[in-house]
Amino acid sequence: MPSRSNGLAAEMEAVRTLALVGAPASGKTTLAEALLLKSGAIGAPGSVERGSTVSDFDPLERRMQHSLNSSVMHLAHAGTRIHLLDTPGGADFLGQSLPALEAVETAAVVINAAIGIESMAVRMMEHAARRKLARMVIVNKIDSQGVDMAGLLAQIQAAFGRECLPVNLPDDGGTGVLDCFYNREGGCTMGDVEAAHRALVEQVVEVDAAFVDRYLEQGDVDPGELHAPLEQALREGHLIPVCFVSARNGAGLGELLDVIVKLLPDPTEANPPAFLVGEGDETRPMEAKPDPSLHVLGHVFKVTVDPYVGKMGIFRVHQGTVTRDSLLFAGDGRKPFKVNHLFMLQGKEYTEVARALPGDIVAVAKVEDAHFDAVLHDAAEDDHVHLAPLDFPIPVHGLAIEPQRHGDEQRLWEILGKLVDEDPCLRVEHVAVTNETIVYGLGELHLRVLLERLREVYRFEVNTRPPRIAYRETVTAPAEGHHRHKKQTGGAGQFGEVFLRVEPLARGAGFEFKDEVKGGAIPYQFIPAVEKGVREVLEHGAIAGYPVVDVRVTVYDGKSHTVDSKDIAFATAGRKAFVAAIQEARPIVLEPVVKIEIAAPESAIGDITGDLSSRRGLVSGTANAAAGMVLVRGQVPMSELSGYQSRLNAMTSGQGRYTIELSHYEPVPPATQQQLMSQHKVRDAD
Repeated sequence: MPSRSNGLAAEMEAVRTLALVGAPASGKTTLAEALLLKSGAIGAPGSVERGSTVSDFDPLERRMQHSLNSSVMHLAHAGTRIHLLDTPGGADFLGQSLPALEAVETAAVVINAAIGIESMAVRMMEHAARRKLARMVIVNKIDSQGVDMAGLLAQIQAAFGRECLPVNLPDDGGTGVLDCFYNREGGCTMGDVEAAHRALVEQVVEVDAAFVDRYLEQGDVDPGELHAPLEQALREGHLIPVCFVSARNGAGLGELLDVIVKLLPDPTEANPPAFLVGEGDETRPMEAKPDPSLHVLGHVFKVTVDPYVGKMGIFRVHQGTVTRDSLLFAGDGRKPFKVNHLFMLQGKEYTEVARALPGDIVAVAKVEDAHFDAVLHDAAEDDHVHLAPLDFPIPVHGLAIEPQRHGDEQRLWEILGKLVDEDPCLRVEHVAVTNETIVYGLGELHLRVLLERLREVYRFEVNTRPPRIAYRETVTAPAEGHHRHKKQTGGAGQFGEVFLRVEPLARGAGFEFKDEVKGGAIPYQFIPAVEKGVREVLEHGAIAGYPVVDVRVTVYDGKSHTVDSKDIAFATAGRKAFVAAIQEARPIVLEPVVKIEIAAPESAIGDITGDLSSRRGLVSGTANAAAGMVLVRGQVPMSELSGYQSRLNAMTSGQGRYTIELSHYEPVPPATQQQLMSQHKVRDAD
């Protein structure tokens, strides 16, 4: 396609960015490898089974034979540079796949023709739509035996909308495809090319009244003239192209590359990224313009930490030009760093480049400030610019972890910090009450991979055990508390007296602290100490040893002593007054309830729903999936899911799998609360 501009603008228009997303085993990695080979970017094909693909270069990926990380590649076709991102398909690794959407104009949802539409494909399509990306569907493995392609297309349209229209059609048993956007006539084993062409053109011209009139008058419009309305249709989600390929036999690969170059948007044509400036209530939208002459705005969507190379920040340039020797700030950092080397990635290989324009995906190495989600910029006034946050699932699978060797606790925290830097869906916290270090992830596999990295990459051995469930405490009624702390030790003593009220807040509201002390009954300099004492109870709990949430604390009176009043006295008085108030406020223990989605054979649904009910679960619905599988959706307390995968394997002969996501907190049964409170009293006594 000829460029519409000259110079740097023309170079920028000859860039495409594409993320391959979708379910596990849809063939994303094999497809990426095939596209690299077809374009001449590599000389020989790698294999997932042999562990020799460009994108799955991590030793763990090679051993497990599926993607665990997103990877960045590039290739060239018809004078156009294509940045290609391969992402993992497992729900446990959304911390890798979701950020890839921040770096591209187009999300390509890859579907295995032999399996059909799976929940991860639907999920990624929804995420891409929320980020206002252009979307396309790539049906892979079209050479699979016994696949009803017309029926599969109908499933795609039912799941994603009637705007999903094929731009090519499979032919000859999946050994080739026929274009139906530029080609007006012909036939193939799947259907009529003319009808598919007409549906495409009608869908595109609908966004432009002038083209509608021409189409009605002439009966057709030259597809070569439809560039502007086509890009508008892609931006608005009015068209989602469907392409058919087989990465195994090469069918449709050349045609897919042509579609990427000729039909998909370049950086100047896509919806602008959702940049914001300011914090809190003063946040306002900011438009990043794909103009190489403006000040730099880039977004770090991926961080890798290599024990030998150090930290590498991989970022997408949205505005301006980054060159070697550029001075860039990371977020609100006050000190700029120098870009000593600028790399374009090909899996694990680095190629140094002199500059990067809007649309390019590049990396800088050994820059500690280049953290995940940082905005890189070269103007100090942009230090409050950031992208709208991604909707990451909350990690709720926990594992208590400790070093095998006493004294290695600090090193463990340092290594875990590096792993968390790489994955926004990992979380680490220290629970003071139990003195446990807890790692939270999105699932059992997510945490298993973390442990493998600790062992293989960092040579660090740990012991693990199930953590305590992340219960919470709250109150259900208003109450008041009072405590006078008085201590005399021979010299200057301690004195502080606090009166306060507690009130329940709505679930999820958090914590509020209010100072309504009148007349200096508690001098203003001691109010922070009172709040500190209250927050100690928030962290350690009052009835069962779990954090207190959704409560308002109002300090309204107290007394002080001109000599003996100190911060420690008011912190102690505030803590004990808060505990006293909670005891009178009908306190309850809350437990985490998760949304669960189970994929299982239809024959096992009765056993699964009955088992969920026995676990205090609630089934909200079922839906048909491909290949005789059914999705069961519902809610269940997190405490009831210990060892659930083993139980699911037994009910489904190993075919079942599940994902969970935190839904809300609700009160535990009275018997459970009494048990938790009794255990807390025993620990206190010990």
